[in-house]
Amino acid sequence: MYQVVVMYGDNEPWWFFEGWQSDIQESFTFATFSEAKSFYESKWHEIRNDYSHKNAKSNFMTAFWNEEDERWCEECDDYLQQYIGLALLKEYQQVVDESEKDFYETTNSSGKAKRCQRPQQSFGL
Repeated sequence: MYQVVVMYGDNEPWWFFEGWQSDIQESFTFATFSEAKSFYESKWHEIRNDYSHKNAKSNFMTAFWNEEDERWCEECDDYLQQYIGLALLKEYQQVVDESEKDFYETTNSSGKAKRCQRPQQSFGL
């Protein structure tokens, strides 16, 4: 099964830090890669109009953000950028298939993109 997930939080969708699934706001399940890919592309176009910045990876993962969308982090004593993450996954793991260049060559990642500097561990799914 394939999933297209929409996340909201401190990290871009490709980090997969411990507890990353708690950032999932919406999850859509598909039987085939083709169905999931079509939905991902449609959702990508829908989301991109609301955000001034985006950064995308070639394997169907994109982070969208507006600079003013931040939250205060007590642990790191700084403001953290908040991201909308869009990802196409297989069994909640990264896919190896590559998206069409339109979905990652249009990256506009200027501006600040901070992450909490506290120690974090990356865990596989």
